[in-house]
Amino acid sequence: MEFQDKASPIADDEAETLMPAPEVREHLVVIGNGMAGCRAVEELLARDAGRYRVTIFGAEPHVNYNRIMLSPVLAGEKTFEEIVINDAAWYADNAIDLIAGDPVSAIDRAAKTVTSRSGRTVGYDKLLIATGSDPFIIPVPGKDLPGVISFRDMKDVDTMLAAAEAGKANGGGSAVVIGGGLLGLEAAHGLTLRGMKVTVLHIMPTLMERQLDEAAAWLLKSALEGRGQTILTGADTAEIYGDGRVEGVRLKDGREIPANLVVMAVGIRPSVALAREAGLDIGRGIKVDDHMVTSDASVLAVGECVEHDGNVYGLVAPLWEMCRSLADGLTDQHSGYRGSVTSTKLKVAGLDVFSAGDFSGGDGSEDIVLRDASRGVYKRVIVKGNKVIGAVLYGDTADGGWYFDLLKKGDDVSGIRDLLIFGQAFASGGGALDPKAAVAALSDDAEICGCNGVTKGQVVSCIAKGAHSLDAVRATCKASASCGSCTGLVEKLLALTLGGEVQSGPKTMCKCTSFTHDDVRREIVAQGMRSIPEVLHKMNWSTPEGCSSCRPALNYYLLCALPGEYEDDQQSRFVNERMHANIQKDGTYSVVPRMWGGLTNPRELRAIANVVEKYNAPMVKVTGGQRLDIFGIKKEDLPAVWADLNAAGMVSGHAYGKSLRTVKTCVGSEWCRFGTQDSTGLGVKIERMSWGSWMPHKFKIAASGCPRNCAEATIKDFGVVCVDSGYELHVGGNGGIHVRATDLLCKVATEQEALDYCAAFIQLYREEARYLERTAPWIERVGVDYVKARIVEDDVGREALRARFLYSQSFSQEDPWAERAAGAHAELHQHIAHVRPMEMA
Repeated sequence: MEFQDKASPIADDEAETLMPAPEVREHLVVIGNGMAGCRAVEELLARDAGRYRVTIFGAEPHVNYNRIMLSPVLAGEKTFEEIVINDAAWYADNAIDLIAGDPVSAIDRAAKTVTSRSGRTVGYDKLLIATGSDPFIIPVPGKDLPGVISFRDMKDVDTMLAAAEAGKANGGGSAVVIGGGLLGLEAAHGLTLRGMKVTVLHIMPTLMERQLDEAAAWLLKSALEGRGQTILTGADTAEIYGDGRVEGVRLKDGREIPANLVVMAVGIRPSVALAREAGLDIGRGIKVDDHMVTSDASVLAVGECVEHDGNVYGLVAPLWEMCRSLADGLTDQHSGYRGSVTSTKLKVAGLDVFSAGDFSGGDGSEDIVLRDASRGVYKRVIVKGNKVIGAVLYGDTADGGWYFDLLKKGDDVSGIRDLLIFGQAFASGGGALDPKAAVAALSDDAEICGCNGVTKGQVVSCIAKGAHSLDAVRATCKASASCGSCTGLVEKLLALTLGGEVQSGPKTMCKCTSFTHDDVRREIVAQGMRSIPEVLHKMNWSTPEGCSSCRPALNYYLLCALPGEYEDDQQSRFVNERMHANIQKDGTYSVVPRMWGGLTNPRELRAIANVVEKYNAPMVKVTGGQRLDIFGIKKEDLPAVWADLNAAGMVSGHAYGKSLRTVKTCVGSEWCRFGTQDSTGLGVKIERMSWGSWMPHKFKIAASGCPRNCAEATIKDFGVVCVDSGYELHVGGNGGIHVRATDLLCKVATEQEALDYCAAFIQLYREEARYLERTAPWIERVGVDYVKARIVEDDVGREALRARFLYSQSFSQEDPWAERAAGAHAELHQHIAHVRPMEMA
């Protein structure tokens, strides 16, 4: 920024001596705030941060985000905030003027100015056009009907989400996706997960014919159909019909497919209209030289909108190569772009596919094929003259980069031909599996991360400069920071480069901070911090508002540290906890009322039956925690469901929360001939003592009446096994993906002691475990001897822990259903309306 001192007392001749003339920098204006435009600026800043003053015009009202990751946003796997590449701080830190939501509408090359839609005119010394591509809309009747969209940006995603929500509100929605390429299949996958009935129409005989051969495409089609989609190949669209709004699609063979949403994903074309109007040389795209300079020496172009040497590229890797060459040219370096040999490594609806080179087959070429139907794996490598000329992989794409490297270099593979199809780990090890040798054999220019265009050499350089953990690599060079499919390769490079020096200690809480969970918990107490904004400010969070990873953790740590003082921040909770119900994949919710110790009665059963009938719940299931789970409750019906269950004396089962879930019991000595103690009664007492308590993660308890252990107490977070002489107390079990048997904490003689030890253990876990850390990994981290020393051997400490737990419970045991259902319907409905399905899930 330039400042002018209107009242300076310094004489003109003195000013010339004392005040150096301001540095005049060339002004670079970028048209396009997408991946290519911002990546070009990043490359430029890395070479010479002070060379240019930068202004970026963006058509969308957002900061730069990863368009490749729109599909996970649609599917509910990520939020928009998680796919942002450059946040607002990046623009500010680099003095970049971002003009978002105001696209450039005209370029005046003679005056060297651009004018935006709002009428803003800005001059430039250098202009970079990065307008990307436009979706191709097939010219059929009805293409302009409301409800017909493309799939290119966040606005399209929001439209699809709204259609899915509207469909659920009206008893179900249906969508037609025209196009069986990557974008079409990703749209279909996301809409299916959102509860819509989806039909994919593809004019060609096989899906993704440009990337997959017939065999791989058949496997993909079968897998997608198994997920509930209808796939019609050879389907030629005649028209989209509807009276004022889309109602369906009619094919040329007469078939009709009803739909209240039609997504066109049949292809893209370079966006060249602005450049054409400015008089630049246009072919299939904006024509550029090796430094991305157009027919006007002051105007450059990069990305999907350009044509270089007759080629137009729609993949990420060539775009990154273009950006590097462009930055070299703008900083007087000499390396230029020579075109790209491309490969395609994709995750289609969660299914891995890869292709490169020529897989059409031809004279002199030979196929080496591996099929493993039981694992859903297909590999085909095409060899000609002892050189790899093409490859198609489905299901297992780990060796895609290696095959692509062999293809680009034209290496002679005759010496490893017998092992070629089994992958690099076998070929490099001479038939013995050696993953480390395989990674070591990759060339420095072998691509590791396709999403961000990062090579092996760049990752190794990043590690050599101090990035000694996966998170550090992600933060520094962005490898593995997007879809995550290259995480295994990055971890192998870390191990190969550092040997035993790979950092495996505590991770930072999130990318917003360099502090660990333990650091934050300690500082909250030490500095007496009382709110999330105070923590973010005092601990210098890089993101002023935090993110969906750190805010729930901060909310929990403050709740635990300040019972009765801190006011729970509902917006910093995961969606299940905010809604007090479990969201399902179709967007409806399941409701689980609490059944103390697994016990119920006729009144409760009648209330559940009435709710199921009244709200048309499609399923009721007995859970593993001895409760009844009511599925298929609509979002807008939740308050009324809670009220009906409350009226029968039932409270929330917290099946959605990072809290006590269930206390599972067997019938114990009252009924069972093997029972040694009243395990049912004890379980009810434990549950009534501990329900409603918020914890680092979900927490499960069980009480078994004898060592036969029918309640499975030895795989719970806290378990009681009754014996003739008292109660064995067990801790740290897990019955999930990684089963872990409990450690024996101690044996006590009385029921009251069992309750006291349980309360003390829960509080120790609450105060010292990291957020989202179950008891099993926590105990493995700190050691069971440490827990015994705090709970069993220290009577004073145990009593203090128990007292703190019971004190916190005096503020926690308020039924959230009752609170929401009694006099808060309007507030809750307003809250519900702003909660997107799967947000922060």
